[in-house]
Amino acid sequence: MAASKKEKPIIEVKNLSKQYSIGIDTTYKTLCESVTSAVRHPIKTLKNSRRPNNTFWALKNVNFEVDKGEVLGIIGRNGAGKSTLLKILSRITYPTEGEVRMRGRVGSLLEVGTGFHPELSGRENIYFNGSILGMKKREIDEKFDEIVKFSGVEKFLDTPVKRYSSGMQVRLAFSVAANLDPEILVVDEVLAVGDAAFQKKCLGKMKEVAEGGRTVLFVSHNMNAIEQMCKSCILLEKGNIKQEGSNVSQIVKDYLSPYREGVPSSEWINDGNEFENPWFKPYKFIITDSFGNTLSNPISNNQDIWIQIEGNIDRLNPALEIGYSIYNEEGITVYTSYFNDQEESKWPQFSQGNIILRTKIPKRFLNEGIYTIELRASLRYQTWITEPGKKAPTLSFHIQGGLSDSPYWTSKRQGVIAPLLEWKGMMSDQKLNNKL
Repeated sequence: MAASKKEKPIIEVKNLSKQYSIGIDTTYKTLCESVTSAVRHPIKTLKNSRRPNNTFWALKNVNFEVDKGEVLGIIGRNGAGKSTLLKILSRITYPTEGEVRMRGRVGSLLEVGTGFHPELSGRENIYFNGSILGMKKREIDEKFDEIVKFSGVEKFLDTPVKRYSSGMQVRLAFSVAANLDPEILVVDEVLAVGDAAFQKKCLGKMKEVAEGGRTVLFVSHNMNAIEQMCKSCILLEKGNIKQEGSNVSQIVKDYLSPYREGVPSSEWINDGNEFENPWFKPYKFIITDSFGNTLSNPISNNQDIWIQIEGNIDRLNPALEIGYSIYNEEGITVYTSYFNDQEESKWPQFSQGNIILRTKIPKRFLNEGIYTIELRASLRYQTWITEPGKKAPTLSFHIQGGLSDSPYWTSKRQGVIAPLLEWKGMMSDQKLNNKL
């Protein structure tokens, strides 16, 4: 009796490359517009045609296979090519070279709002997405109540999606993607937009999807979630696969190693025209001591650490928020801080021009380890200026030593933070008072 053939991989990626043009006008014109422009501005058109076409490869010669029922984690630093890869797999964009074979329906959750028509209601978008997946109305009807219940947007189901907050859009988009039974579920870091309870709910749903025999591709900066969820992992670096395999913990460890690409960087400077906008353009993002000197790694925890943000404001906007998030070695958020966390009377007063913001991480607060700081700037509830997990200035630093004055605690403690708190004591027969 002949041996049965091995089932083909549900995803095959061969010599995949994606090239983008930078520094040129990427606006698409009709043939008529192009001819008209050439007739009216012949010299300008000639110059533009001779302008060097600056390009970069977001992905280059990427090869891998994914078996049915596998949960694959895709990790890498900002700009490594993760989102570009998922967009190609989701057929949102096409590769420049190479080929992709997907043997099954794909449900994807990428950027907020992807796959939704803003003018349609939440109800209409559920059916719209189902029809894109090739499902019949009867099949969508069977899943409808489950989708709505999971998303938690029942009250706004007949409201146009353009009026949803980003969090509401993410909840509905994930619920649609996960509950319409695609053979392949593709999830990007967009889960970071949701609150902690919803993230936990989504991770549970992805686990349920995977245990049901479907395939999951998961991009995240949360290394704890990657290790818990994924049976295999790909590490992308500058558009290439740096590492891949089933030893997820080792790949994560190598990715998080502070010296894999040299000493952690405690200074970011905007060398080009990144983050062009009228509200806030960051120029410099640095870690300093109390006197404004850039700190070099490793940093002892018995000194204050200052976060300094410099930039320019061309147009004042009351919705402007500037702050940062700090992450530990596992990619878990330690905390987030904004300049307007305090009462309004204590907010910095801005005017047009260059600004400098400084805030302190108190000494004896963090534990030993490697930390990443990501600049957050946005117009509240409107738009990101530096989008977390996508494209934002990032620093890293290494806390080593200075945890305690006690002779008994000279090594790293358990826990995310290691604050040095004051303790007092009393005998049990003494009266408790406020001075304790």
